[in-house]
Amino acid sequence: MMAKRLKVAVLISGRGSNMESLLKAASEPSYPAKIVLVLSNRPEAPGLEKARQYGIETQVVDHKTYRNRESFDGEMHEILLAKGVEFIALAGFMRLLSQRFVEDWRDRMINIHPALLPLFPGLDTHERALEAGVKIHGCSVHFLRHEMDTGPLIGQAAVPVLHDDTPESLAARVLEAEHQLYPLCLKLVAEGQVKITGGNAQVLAKSPGEILINPIYSS
Repeated sequence: MMAKRLKVAVLISGRGSNMESLLKAASEPSYPAKIVLVLSNRPEAPGLEKARQYGIETQVVDHKTYRNRESFDGEMHEILLAKGVEFIALAGFMRLLSQRFVEDWRDRMINIHPALLPLFPGLDTHERALEAGVKIHGCSVHFLRHEMDTGPLIGQAAVPVLHDDTPESLAARVLEAEHQLYPLCLKLVAEGQVKITGGNAQVLAKSPGEILINPIYSS
């Protein structure tokens, strides 16, 4: 008898590139998580059509129609509960969430960020990495906390910064790493392999290679 799969909602605002990497992984019956809903704050988000092509239910909660962040988050919360969602994966969701929403889903919501946190939180990570002259860049998957781009780290993937990189070429290399890392981290969480202790995420993996991808030498 197959083990129960974790019911996951993916929240997007745009093209849904990382969402699609999760959908591909979850399309395998052996994957321990099942995507039951894709929700966007933007009706025009291209990722919504991608999700429908996978046969996934989609919903839109347009933030522009709500008087404040709390009412917007409250509507999302009710929809997620009504759909039986147990866990949330943010995939390019470009809205700061209220403290109440984050606390309601504490340790049940993860995010992927295009930098090796705690370096370069926020936006324009690739430009900032190049300006700083770092030689290794990458991405991180972490549990969400109210402060932006904080929370216990689950896994990271590193890529080299090449001498002729532009923000666009570096972003493409990091995105390739994101597509490998995010499904892996969600899998570990869904399997119960991730425990939060003392503010850190302890991954009960067999080897560091299960949570670290380092480096990816693709141009």
